[in-house]
Amino acid sequence: MKKYILTFIALTTLWSCQTDEQYEDLNRDPKNPTDVAADFLFTSATVDLSSHMASPNVNINIFRFIAQYWTATTYLDEPNYNLTNRGIPQNHWNRLYRWVIYNLDDAKEKVQDDETLSEGDRTARIAQIEVLQVYAWQVLVDTFGDIPYSEALSGSENITPAYDDAATIYENLISRIGTASSNLSAGQGFSGADVLYDGDMSKWEKFANSLQLRLAMQISDAEGFQTLSKDAAEQAYANGVFESNADNATLEFQSAPPNTNPLWEDLVQSGRSDYVSANTVVDVLNELEDPRRSAYLDTNLSSGEYVGGVYGGSNSFQNYTHVGDAFREPTHPGILMDYAEVRFLLADAASDDNNYSVGGTAEEHYEAAITASMEYWNVSEEEIEDYLSDGDVAYNGSEEQLATQFWLAMYDNPFQGWNVWRRFDAPEFNLPEDSGNEVPLRYTYPINEQNLNNANWSSASDAIGGDDQLTPIFWDEE
Repeated sequence: MKKYILTFIALTTLWSCQTDEQYEDLNRDPKNPTDVAADFLFTSATVDLSSHMASPNVNINIFRFIAQYWTATTYLDEPNYNLTNRGIPQNHWNRLYRWVIYNLDDAKEKVQDDETLSEGDRTARIAQIEVLQVYAWQVLVDTFGDIPYSEALSGSENITPAYDDAATIYENLISRIGTASSNLSAGQGFSGADVLYDGDMSKWEKFANSLQLRLAMQISDAEGFQTLSKDAAEQAYANGVFESNADNATLEFQSAPPNTNPLWEDLVQSGRSDYVSANTVVDVLNELEDPRRSAYLDTNLSSGEYVGGVYGGSNSFQNYTHVGDAFREPTHPGILMDYAEVRFLLADAASDDNNYSVGGTAEEHYEAAITASMEYWNVSEEEIEDYLSDGDVAYNGSEEQLATQFWLAMYDNPFQGWNVWRRFDAPEFNLPEDSGNEVPLRYTYPINEQNLNNANWSSASDAIGGDDQLTPIFWDEE
C-alpha cells in the first residue's frame, strides 16, 4: 500500500481539495515518501480526516444516507445501499489508510528523527498523532470489521498484509489511546499546525480521553469485553473527558474554495439538487416537536411544514424539506467528536445495564447530552427546558429513548449516528422504498483487496462470517 502525500508550498495549500483521479498505485513504498515536514503532514491528515467524515459526496461517504438523515432525489443507488457501483468501500478505505494513517505515520517518523525537538516535545507530538491514528483505525474497524493492522504499514516489504481480528485491534487501540493521553502533557505539541486546538494540549487530553470512552462503550455489549469496557470507560472519565461544547473536536473550515466544508461543495457549489431530508429523521423530529428542526431542516415548503422525502424512493426536490441553512455555509465546522456524544456515552455507561462509575446518574448525563446538542444548535434555554419535560423525552431509562436522542444529536456526525443504530438497534429505520434492502451492518471489503490481496481477504471474510453487508461487527450484539 501507498500513502498519499501532498506537495506543499505553504501551509494553506494543505486545504486543497482532492479528487479520485489522484489515487495512485497502492504498492508504492510508504517508507520512502516525498520529503514533507511533519507539521504539514499532521495538518494534511487532520484536514483530510475531518473533510472525509463530513463529506456527503456519494462517491466517498454515504453515512448521511445510511444513518437515514438524508435521502436522494434522482440517483437512488446509495440510499438503497448499493455500495459497489461507485466503489464507495474502496474510496473510504483508500482515504483513511493513505491520506490519514500513512501520512500520520510519516509525521511520526519525522518527529522521532527531529533532533531539534526536546524529548518532551517529541513525546507530546507523537501522542497527538496517535490520537488521530486511533480515531481513523476505529472508523475502519467499525466500517469493515477485521482489517490489515499489524502488517498494514510495511509498504513494499509486505504488499499483501494479513488481516487482524477486529476485537484484538480494539484492545490495542484502547491501550494506545491510554498511553497517548498520558503523554500529551510531556511537552509542547504541534501548535501552528494544529487546526483542531491550536496547540492547546489540555484539550487534546480531553479529546484522547473522550475517544477512549467511545472505544470503551462501543464494546460494552460484546461478549467477553465487559470488564475491559468498564475499566476503560471509568479510567477515561477519571482522567477528564469533554466538559462543554468548547472542548469539541471540530475543524473550522474557511469561506472560500478550496478550503470550504465539503457539505457546501455538494449542496451549493455543485449547483445540484440531489439531496432532501429523509422522512426517517423528519418524522421523529416532527413527532417530538424538536426545536432543532430549525437548524437541521430548511423552511422551503410554502406550507411551512417539514416533510421528509420517502427514504430510498424517487423524490421531487421542490416537494420535500431541504437540508438546513447551516449546512450550506462554507465555514460550517466539521465534527470529529463533540460534548453531546460524550454525555450520551456517559448516560449509557451509567445506565442500569452497565452501572459504570462515571460521576452521575444516567438521567443526569442524558439531560446534559440533549442540552449540549441543543446549545450547539443555538436552541434557547426555555425551549430546552420545555423539551426535556415533554412526556416522550423525559428520561424513562429505556434504551430506545436513549438511542433515539443520541441518534438525533449525531445528525451532523453521521458515522456515529450509524454506530448508534447498530449498537442499540434503535430507533426504527425505514427499508428503502426502491429496493427494500436491509440497512447495512458493515461495508464489504474493497474490490482491490479481493484482486490484489485475495488469500488474506478470503481468510478475513471467512473469519467474520462472510464478506456481506449484513455481517455484523463483533460488538454489534443482538
